[in-house]
Amino acid sequence: MKKAAGAYEQKDMATAARIWKVWAGKGNAEARTLLGAMYWSGEGVPRDHKEAARLYTLAANQGYARAQNDIGFMLGFGEGIPPRDDVEAYKWLTLGIKGYTAKNQDRLDQAHKDLATLAKRMSPAQISEAERRVKAFKPTP
Repeated sequence: MKKAAGAYEQKDMATAARIWKVWAGKGNAEARTLLGAMYWSGEGVPRDHKEAARLYTLAANQGYARAQNDIGFMLGFGEGIPPRDDVEAYKWLTLGIKGYTAKNQDRLDQAHKDLATLAKRMSPAQISEAERRVKAFKPTP
């Protein structure tokens, strides 16, 4: 993972993607998320929002906060994966917020803003259902 991060920092996207693909294939949530971000942006791999969403969802289900935030954003704001799903987006954004630490303050602040924007357009019943899903969530290995 460190070698991939170093390659990414050096703008060697092909090497970073190759290494993260191996780790993602082994079920590493961080690698799935970072590779998903590469597919989202098209850095080092062809731009593919469906693949980004697939990888984010796998990592989100493992309990990885950044992936939860990223898939929540995609679902809530129609970014790359139709259809928009406000209830699932609310669930993932809420779980992501709960998982972030102080070192992720910038992401945490943005997640709070995204959640507030999302909540404004949701009905009380939708929010209640989303909160039920948050409580029922159990990470997968």
